[in-house]
Amino acid sequence: MNREQLAQEIIDTCLEMNALGLNQGTSGNVSARYKEGMLITPSGIPYKKLTPDMIVYVDKEGNYEAGKVPSSEWHFHLSCFAARPELNAVVHNHAVHSTAVSILNRNIPALHYMVAVTGTDHVPCLPYSTFGSQPLADSVANGIRESKAILMQHHGMIAMEVNLEKALWLANEVEVLANLYLKIAAVQSEIPTLPAQEMQVVLEKFKSYGLKSE
Repeated sequence: MNREQLAQEIIDTCLEMNALGLNQGTSGNVSARYKEGMLITPSGIPYKKLTPDMIVYVDKEGNYEAGKVPSSEWHFHLSCFAARPELNAVVHNHAVHSTAVSILNRNIPALHYMVAVTGTDHVPCLPYSTFGSQPLADSVANGIRESKAILMQHHGMIAMEVNLEKALWLANEVEVLANLYLKIAAVQSEIPTLPAQEMQVVLEKFKSYGLKSE
């Protein structure tokens, strides 16, 4: 896939993310691994106005193209790609239910077997750091090694996968889990969870489960 095609796929992912209700306005951002760095959405431009030439290339050292300004969150996107070399796409948004759970500073536990989409038995919530900061990027790097989806306290969600289609699918699944968590927590404080042994069985089965995507 050439640069223009990948840039258009990033734009399409942004538009679908908003259409799914996972994000509001330009608060989220999307990136994909490209050459020795990444392509990422620019700062502050409405998704419907984006064209492929507006998508910004940032190299692995954090240098970006003259005349373009990448998303303020480019630091943690770059950290994700360094931390998980086998994964190639990052979706970040402020999905309402996921963000609500992050404000509570709680992990999403194994309340449903679908939590295994993260590659582990929970969705971890990282302690708060200022948006766009290096401390946040460092925290995200550690969190994304643990799970392909993470929450950031008082901020939102990150989902990382092998391609953009799967990353957006993962983000949507996490938002469903967050919605379930809040509904259960409204009824009782203790969240029923699947036993660790069962989650190991599920995680093994999930090695061949999930969205089929090239």
